[in-house]
Amino acid sequence: MAVRLGPRGTRGASIPKLPRWAVWVFSRVERLFWILFGRRMRVQGRPLLRLTTRGGRTGQSRSTTLGWFPDPRGEDSWLVVASFAGSATHPAWALNLAKHPDDVSVEIDGRSFRARAQTLHGSERQQAWAMIVQLAPGYGKYAEQTDRELPVIRLVRID
Repeated sequence: MAVRLGPRGTRGASIPKLPRWAVWVFSRVERLFWILFGRRMRVQGRPLLRLTTRGGRTGQSRSTTLGWFPDPRGEDSWLVVASFAGSATHPAWALNLAKHPDDVSVEIDGRSFRARAQTLHGSERQQAWAMIVQLAPGYGKYAEQTDRELPVIRLVRID
């Protein structure tokens, strides 16, 4: 089990590069919103989880808030999409998972636990992708904006 990301795309949505101070402020505001409203917040109608990874270059703890989808395999796993809003590049959290797929923690519905990440491939990915775009059609629009395959990543609880 591993996280394997395809090549970066040659086209996609433009994501502005923010100055370091803006990233720092945004991360604090995002964390505050998670603490205050996490269980009630939605993205594209989907509930959210808080993913913490180890930075691929720095080794520092990095957290982000993501919409999740139920995994047909069961209650102890969740699916997330590394869409980066249809950008040509993979999001930093996905690159971190590719380097450290076993150094992951997830916070969801008031519970925190360690998890292992793995990318879905082949027919398993196709089935999951069909479910994802049915539940949140915006992800289909993201896929149309870029020529990279948007990774579908399974987070499996390990403790």
